[in-house]
Amino acid sequence: MTYLENLNQSLRELLETTTDVIIFGEDIMDPYGGAFKVTRGLQRDFPQRVLTTPISEAALTGLATGMSLRGLRPILEIMFGDFTSLCMDQILNHASKFRIMYNDQVKVPITIRTPMGGGRGYGPTHSQSIEKLFFGIPDIRVVAPCIFCEPGRLLTQAVLDDRPVVFVEHKLLYPVELMTADGPGVHVENHLDISGYPISVVRNYSSGKPDVSLFTYGGMTRFLPSILSRLAQEELKIVACVPSLIKPLPTDFMGDIAAAAGRVVIAEEGTGQWGWGAELSARFQELLFNKLSKPIRRIAALQTIIPASKTLELAVLPSAENIEQALLEMVE
Repeated sequence: MTYLENLNQSLRELLETTTDVIIFGEDIMDPYGGAFKVTRGLQRDFPQRVLTTPISEAALTGLATGMSLRGLRPILEIMFGDFTSLCMDQILNHASKFRIMYNDQVKVPITIRTPMGGGRGYGPTHSQSIEKLFFGIPDIRVVAPCIFCEPGRLLTQAVLDDRPVVFVEHKLLYPVELMTADGPGVHVENHLDISGYPISVVRNYSSGKPDVSLFTYGGMTRFLPSILSRLAQEELKIVACVPSLIKPLPTDFMGDIAAAAGRVVIAEEGTGQWGWGAELSARFQELLFNKLSKPIRRIAALQTIIPASKTLELAVLPSAENIEQALLEMVE
C-alpha cells in the first residue's frame, strides 16, 4: 500500500466509525478529490461530512477551531503547506491557547493536514518545508509521517488527540510504497514515545554497535533505504531514528540512539537556521556532550527560496548524496 492509499483508507475509516469527524478544504469535492487526491472518493460517499470550501485559509481554520470547541473533530486540509502562513493568527493566537486560557475546561481537537516539501518544480511559494514556524508554539503537536510506519494510523491518532495537531505530509511520499517491515538489508522497528506516537528505528545491520546515528523525519525518509543499503556494502553500520512526533521532541529516546554511536548526523528538508536540526543539536549537546566523539553534522536546504528550475531546485534542497557524504565523513 502506498502512503497516499493508507491516508485515504484511514480517512474513510474515521468517517465510518467516528460520527464527530468532519473533513473540509479547498477543491476536495469529487471527482477532483483534492490537489493530491488524498480525499478522493470520500465526498461522494459522505456528502454531508466532506465539504469543499471557498479560498480562505484563515476562515477555514477559525471554523475548524470553533467546531472543535463544540465537540467535533474537524480535519482541515490546507492545499499546500506554504499556505499555513495565511492561518497563522488562528493557530498561534486561538487554537493553541484556548485549552490553557480556559483552565482545561475546553478541548481543541483540530487536525490540520497539509503537504510540505519540494522536488516537483512548483516554485518558491508551493515547495517550502515551513513546519519550523509551528515549533515554538505551546500546546500544539506537529506530526510528520514517514514510510516506515502507517501514516493513516498516525492520522487517526492525531484526529483523536485532544490538542491541535499540524499533520505534515510530504508531496514526494504520496506514491511511495510503505516499508513497515524489514526489507533487503534494512531492519525496521517501531517504538512508542510517551505521547503514544511511533518512533521508527531503521538499521542496515543486525547486530553490534552503530558507527553513526542519523536523525531525520518525514519526506527525507525516502532516501534511507538506498543510503543504508549502499553504506552496508562499505561495512558502515548506520542506525536511523525517525520520530513521527517532531514537536515536542521525544528527546530521551533519541538521546539513547545518539549515545550508542557517539557520532550524529541530522537531516531535514527545511532551511537549517533556527530549525528542527538546530533544536535537536542543542538538546544533544546538553545531554550528551561527553558522549559525542565528533561535532554534530547537520544537513538542510540552502538558506534561500526554492527555485522552479529543476536543476536549481536540486541544488538548493538536501539530497541522498549530501546525507551519504556526511555519514562517510563522520568515520574518516
